[in-house]
Amino acid sequence: MPTQYHFVMRSGPTVGKIYPLDAPEITIGRDAGNTITINDGEVSRKHARMELRGSTYLIQDLGSTNGTFVNGARISAMQVLNAGDTVAFGQGIVLVYEPVADQNATILSSKPPQPSSQVTAQSPMPIPTPKPSPAPSPAPRPAPVSAPVSKPASAPAPVSRPAPVPPPVYSGQVPAGPVPVPPEPAPEKKKFPVWLIVVIVLLVLICGCIGIFVVIDQLSLWCKVVPFLVPLLGGTCS
Repeated sequence: MPTQYHFVMRSGPTVGKIYPLDAPEITIGRDAGNTITINDGEVSRKHARMELRGSTYLIQDLGSTNGTFVNGARISAMQVLNAGDTVAFGQGIVLVYEPVADQNATILSSKPPQPSSQVTAQSPMPIPTPKPSPAPSPAPRPAPVSAPVSKPASAPAPVSRPAPVPPPVYSGQVPAGPVPVPPEPAPEKKKFPVWLIVVIVLLVLICGCIGIFVVIDQLSLWCKVVPFLVPLLGGTCS
């Protein structure tokens, strides 16, 4: 797929670096396994995700700590990117979403055009012979000056107004109408953390052991159930 857009870092650890966008799905984060890796403390391990739909990209924040911003506004859902938009990860990492320039543009030749015919040294240029100047003709007599005849004033020509020029369209200009946003994909189900399960199991075991010792103490079953603990507790079994 030919590259149509890329990111240019405006603020961050590598200012001016270009990140090509040439995949249907792109992940951005601090981990090396991401499509675009930005090694900075403000960037989460998996910070954001981009998805190509049609001819443009959409960006989504992946629950990062410092957030993802498009043109200064923090996003909470899929956001369409337009040419010239700024995408910030936290406060210090700013990228510009730009179209890729045409690399196949033709370059005009700087050589001057060669004349079609050249004069060689073998064919000498003919020397023109001067022509005799004609005899001066007698000066004509001036015609009698007649009284000026007044002409009726003509109506002024109508002034043509120039055609209205449409306003120029700049890169990154906000469209007049709302931009349709494709449907948002279903969110991924979050897995229950393993460490929380282990803590719950340990609490249940501790509470069960405490309950067993309370029952043994209330029924005075120390000598029958755990006689080896009675001497340690300072008692004796009769």
